[in-house]
Amino acid sequence: MTGAGVVVTGGGNGIGRAMARRFGAAGARVVVHDLDADAAMRVAAEIGGFAEGGDAGTEDGIRGLIAAARGYLGEIDVFCSNAGTGTGTGPDTPEAAWQRVWEVNTMAHVRASRELLPSWLDRGRGIFVVTASAAGLLTMLSDAPYSVTKHAAVAYAEWLAATYAHRGLAVHCVCPQGVRTQMLASAGLAGRVVLEGSAIEPEQVADALLDAIADGRFLVLPHSEVRDYYAIRATDTDKWLRGMNRLQQKIDEESGS
Repeated sequence: MTGAGVVVTGGGNGIGRAMARRFGAAGARVVVHDLDADAAMRVAAEIGGFAEGGDAGTEDGIRGLIAAARGYLGEIDVFCSNAGTGTGTGPDTPEAAWQRVWEVNTMAHVRASRELLPSWLDRGRGIFVVTASAAGLLTMLSDAPYSVTKHAAVAYAEWLAATYAHRGLAVHCVCPQGVRTQMLASAGLAGRVVLEGSAIEPEQVADALLDAIADGRFLVLPHSEVRDYYAIRATDTDKWLRGMNRLQQKIDEESGS
């Protein structure tokens, strides 16, 4: 990664911050992007990178980021589309909240790839990292918008890999379970019941990503058990759904629902 131009969205905290630090330690030149501009500046100052504040959930935000990153880096070699959000609610979630989660968790990947693909395909190489979640391979109880949009993120990453691998595009889809970040802390009872016991540090996710890039693996699974759950979901869906429903019943019991 020495000298590579890397962009990390949602890079001011959590998994994104760990990714930015890990790429910086590997010798990359890193652009740290975050809605919290102050957080982005703190991480960039720490790793000797470049900070850019802005909203990854808008078309103008993505365009502005990529223009600024190209101004600093020249070429973008690796784009980590990492920013994410959730609501912790179900189908009763207001339309505006559903739309916001869709914009950040799914359309940000589409918009970034739209801007990056022409130059990457011209030169025959580029690395696109989608931070999805184990929720995108399985589901996340208590948060319908998050689950739905993370499934879409995985699907889009798969489509990119299937469509452009022969033209030099490497796609990596990061799908951890619980990670000790503010998002997990705000996940409430469902997060504690389903995720907290096996939660890992953000740095472990970043290490898993760098390993996957080196090995050329699409799925980045910092929790190895996710592969087994994913296999059960595919081969015995009813069994998997019964197991998930038992977890939901446990959440209901603990919450007094």
